[in-house]
Amino acid sequence: MIAEIPGYQDSALFTPGEKAAIHFAETLAGDHRQASQELFDELREHFTEPEIIDLGWRIVTFVGYGRFIHALGLEIGKTCPLS
Repeated sequence: MIAEIPGYQDSALFTPGEKAAIHFAETLAGDHRQASQELFDELREHFTEPEIIDLGWRIVTFVGYGRFIHALGLEIGKTCPLS
């Protein structure tokens, strides 16, 4: 499934809800200003409001973590030179 993520929109491996979640993650990880009413309408077809908030928090946590690790010049699993 991981190999299918770049083409998730056309993949038969993902459910419509999973595709909406990946679209949400893609938007928040990229140009978050592109989060539109249409995106949230798509999400509401598959998730409740609390689920959308929870999904969003999980996405931004991992996006932020990845950006922070990159900014520190670290590799995941390596020891942090600041500790």
